Amino acid sequence: MPVRLSLTLSAYISRHFLVRFLGLFAVFLMVILLFDTIELLRRSASRPEVSFAMVVEMALLKLPHMGQQTFPFAVLFGGMAAFWRLTRNYELMITRAAGVSAWQFLLPVLIIAFLLGVFRVTVFNPLASATLSRYERLEAVRLKGRASFLAISPGGLWLRQANDQGQAVVHAGNIVQQGIEVELRDVVVFAYKGSDVFRERINAEHARLEDGFWHMRNAWVYNPERPPRFESEFWLETNLTLNKIQDSFAPPETMSFWDIPDFIKTLEKAGFSAVRHRLYWHTLLAAPLLMCAMVLIAATFTLRHARRGGTTFIIGSGVLTGFVLYFFSDVVFALGLSDSIPVTLAAWTPSGVTTLLGLAMLLHLEDG
Repeated sequence: MPVRLSLTLSAYISRHFLVRFLGLFAVFLMVILLFDTIELLRRSASRPEVSFAMVVEMALLKLPHMGQQTFPFAVLFGGMAAFWRLTRNYELMITRAAGVSAWQFLLPVLIIAFLLGVFRVTVFNPLASATLSRYERLEAVRLKGRASFLAISPGGLWLRQANDQGQAVVHAGNIVQQGIEVELRDVVVFAYKGSDVFRERINAEHARLEDGFWHMRNAWVYNPERPPRFESEFWLETNLTLNKIQDSFAPPETMSFWDIPDFIKTLEKAGFSAVRHRLYWHTLLAAPLLMCAMVLIAATFTLRHARRGGTTFIIGSGVLTGFVLYFFSDVVFALGLSDSIPVTLAAWTPSGVTTLLGLAMLLHLEDG
């Protein structure tokens, strides 16, 4: 008859894991802060108006986002450190000799890891997204010299809009925001009847976004059935707003976990692709499972040390396996982003594969 794990022992093992996780996570954050500060100092060396205090502020704003990336590593290394200490002091050996299986004393640690994953997604992620968004705005102003520009691609800005008359594709050399006003420069508009019947082309020097219209100045209108005509002022109906334009540039990393689903609906309703945002959101959903998988990997290699030698090799193999499995998620993420595999499969595959691998290795170690 299996022995029931006591609450005291569960709390003891969980405390060891949690303390080491927090300690390693703090160390990771300090190292990241140091290197980010040095890098920002290097980038701001040619800008005397950027003070050291500004650099530190930017590094601190970026820190929560980088902390998200190190979360699984902190869980992995924290688990390995905790189990290694308990194994080295023969505490886990005595526990197992008393009839407590590895599955029993791993359960409280797995619960803690799962809760840490939930905390990362529901609490830490909104904080990190807000600070990263602020960091990117400060970076554009202080380091890139784009005080009034929204983020655009090197080829300019492309927007698509639709109304009762049909669709229009808007291209601009750049976009300038001043307060609540948005102005496009070097504008080219391709207007269509429905979705595929070309109606006219409009070239304009400027286009200001007003309530339901693009107010264009110095515009040339080209229609296949009429001669070109010049319009000093031209109004083009639009359903775009400042918020929609800003949101269209917002990467998912700068958006809270709670806001991404609504934003996905907005993107798809407006005709934009939401693959990246949907993939990122599903990846966040899979985070608690990934934390549990890291605990299983940590336990697999550190518990094995009690039976066999080669301590350095075993721990090194565990660290390497964790890194490989974690970075494997980047490859799968890229496949999902390119629509090579379904979004849900791309988001959940790394966590699922890592969990199954950890379970299989523990089954072999414990019951094999």
